[in-house]
Amino acid sequence: MSIAILPMSAEYGWNPTTVGLIQSSFFWGYLLTQIAGGIWADTLGGKAVLGFAVVWWSIATALTPVAAKLGLPFLLVTRAFMGIGEGVAMPAMNNMLSKWVPVSERSRSLALVYSGMYLGSVTGLAFSPYLIHTYGWPSVFYSFGSLGTVWFAVWLSKASNSPLEDPSLRPAEKKLILSSSLSKEPIKSIPWKLILSKAPVWALIVSHFCHNWGTFIILTWMPTYYHQVLKFNLSDSGMLCVVPWLTMAISANFGGWIADTLVSKGYSVTTVRKIMQTVGFLGPAFFLTQLSHVDSPAMAVLCMSCSQGTDAFSQSGLYSNHQDIAPRYSGILLGLSNTAGVLAGVLGTAATGYILQHGSWDNVFEVSVGLYLVGTVVWNLFSTGEKILD
Repeated sequence: MSIAILPMSAEYGWNPTTVGLIQSSFFWGYLLTQIAGGIWADTLGGKAVLGFAVVWWSIATALTPVAAKLGLPFLLVTRAFMGIGEGVAMPAMNNMLSKWVPVSERSRSLALVYSGMYLGSVTGLAFSPYLIHTYGWPSVFYSFGSLGTVWFAVWLSKASNSPLEDPSLRPAEKKLILSSSLSKEPIKSIPWKLILSKAPVWALIVSHFCHNWGTFIILTWMPTYYHQVLKFNLSDSGMLCVVPWLTMAISANFGGWIADTLVSKGYSVTTVRKIMQTVGFLGPAFFLTQLSHVDSPAMAVLCMSCSQGTDAFSQSGLYSNHQDIAPRYSGILLGLSNTAGVLAGVLGTAATGYILQHGSWDNVFEVSVGLYLVGTVVWNLFSTGEKILD
């Protein structure tokens, strides 16, 4: 949508505020299923929840061109429906990783899985301009929507909720994973009062909000920034948007290796999580402040890439921390914190359209930098890498 919104807004005559509304409508649905997705994953298992979700959001993606032609309200509802499906993805993934991965490999495994999302963005941003120029903007949604069915067929035959359910694992491999992981049976009840009474849980929630404000603005508005400020055409915008996400895919795995290496050398998990997330906050904050000082498109793209590259260290910071502090409730905990993160996406994406109509891109980045700094303080004061919930 971040690429297709350019020809769509030209065809339908949408102003920046309307574009911001459309971009944020995805997050309306995404917000609704974060906590529910965590509950479903922790009680039913991640395989079924994630499989159903991908089918759901793939159908919504394919229906987007039809909805746009019917009118703005239909498009907003369809985008919200897509968000409903995608909302359970990260809690379901966290649930499965908590069962499959030991602490010593947690940062690397999470970074590897999440880098798939970055590479998905790379693929989408790289191919969307070609599809739009060759077949029209609706082809973007038809093409990517159909890919979910292919994935689903493979997922059904290959995925398992835990090592206990995987018939293809060798006995020695299964024993190794189960002896060193924090695998648990599905939970029966959720101690909400206990969970919400813990300061590290609130550190996650607040930090996730501060982190995602800037991340989602860059995700949804980057092509528009390249088009408006750097004067790139649609094809250039799409290809240049690839660079920051490719940087994130590489950086996330590099950060995961650093984090797991530090843990293996005896550094406390708390220290490692604080170091990695501080880089994930202060790195993007610094490079976004440099955007107003650069005088060439190449330097602007470099700043954006460095911002996203350091942002990816968050995979080994706050995103790994859910499994540290509450492995049994990791899906629910991610649902809680990502609800705050998605709320930042809703507010930030819509607010950016309003700010651009009444201000400038500098104002957009100033708000993001301010929240990065708030997140840094909260994270370092209240987070922990120790288990606080059994």
